[in-house]
Amino acid sequence: MSLRLRLTLILGSTFIILWSVAAAWMLYDLRAEMMRSLDQRLAASAQMVAGLLVQMPQSSQPAAAERITAQRLGIPDGLTCQVSSLRGEVIARSHPELAEPLDAQQVGFRDQQVDGVSWRSYTVEQHGMRITTADRLDERQTLQSSVLLAAAVPVGVALLGTLLLLWFGVRKGLQPLRRMADALLERGPDSLQPLQLASLPSELRPLQDSQNQLFERIAHALERERRFTGDAAHELRSPLTAIKVHLQVAGMTSGAEATNALAQAEKGADRLQSTLEQLLLLARVEGRQSFEEGAQATALEVARLAIQDTAGAAEGVELQAAATLSERPLGMPPALATVALRNLLDNALRHTAAGTQVQLEITSSGDRVYFKVRDHGPGLADDSMMLLTRRFWRQGTGGGSGLGLAIVDAIVQRCGGQLRFSTGPHGMLVTLELPLLR
Repeated sequence: MSLRLRLTLILGSTFIILWSVAAAWMLYDLRAEMMRSLDQRLAASAQMVAGLLVQMPQSSQPAAAERITAQRLGIPDGLTCQVSSLRGEVIARSHPELAEPLDAQQVGFRDQQVDGVSWRSYTVEQHGMRITTADRLDERQTLQSSVLLAAAVPVGVALLGTLLLLWFGVRKGLQPLRRMADALLERGPDSLQPLQLASLPSELRPLQDSQNQLFERIAHALERERRFTGDAAHELRSPLTAIKVHLQVAGMTSGAEATNALAQAEKGADRLQSTLEQLLLLARVEGRQSFEEGAQATALEVARLAIQDTAGAAEGVELQAAATLSERPLGMPPALATVALRNLLDNALRHTAAGTQVQLEITSSGDRVYFKVRDHGPGLADDSMMLLTRRFWRQGTGGGSGLGLAIVDAIVQRCGGQLRFSTGPHGMLVTLELPLLR
């Protein structure tokens, strides 16, 4: 069932129920009011006849039933009138053709049968006479049906018109949704351009925004895959070629030369393995894959784990923790924090001057913790500072895969931290700012 038909059925059923209840209530009140008005006409006519009889001279008062007429007493058309004595003798009546007289023994309103016809009568007793007025119930029923029909027809027409307008109104109201559906159907399978539909109602703007965000995430995911494929193809070609060459040399030579070739092939394999691990880790970080393990770690614990994981860093890193360092755990997975700090330490150890130590200082302020890594290397020029987090960028002919700082930058962006670089005559200072758990 379509949304338009569903809305029309729900709203149409509601309108029908409300209009039906309102119409039934109105018609019931109209019928009751009409019957009350007709009864009041009977009573008013009887009182009028009684007043006319009192004003008539005794000599001109009717003495027989055939002497009184409706025109003489001013009886409205459709009514019959009868004047009788208290003993029940009919003195006069407006319709002498009736075979039976009206029953006037009961004062007030009553329903009775005269000549097989149902009548509604009203009797009043004044000045020793009973004046009875009556009208036919079938005529009342005809009048009532006509009035109710005249009142019901406009209600029915209005209800049908309302349902028709409701159908077109729902169709018009859902037109923006139809435009959005058509725009999505017309898109190609590779189209990731954002939707730009004008004049959207406020209720549909969040839907368009969420669709555009989805397209953006898909575009980023595809871009990451393409970048990963391109990086892997570019960076793995050289180690594989070097390994193949060294193995060929080892196969064609012997002795120390073959041993050296095998050693170089092993180094190439190690470099290839390291590059693959770094590429896979970067893809996991940028792909928002989960690193949650349910564990938490403080800044000092992360620093010790990072130093432990860094090859040869036990003697090459000087750890300094502030006395006021917060003991609250980091607001991020410990594995990511450890990887980020370990990569910074690896990079600093690779470029620090021989015989010097890398200094790791940890401080905290508010909800943030700061890891400051300082080496004693030659530093960098300002134009090179902008390239530090670019993939596979290396300073000079330095070793490494060129992915360490790119991974740190990806972790910082994912976890809401900051990464800052500054250089001076005494080396490079890298500040890693990470959030604390609130």
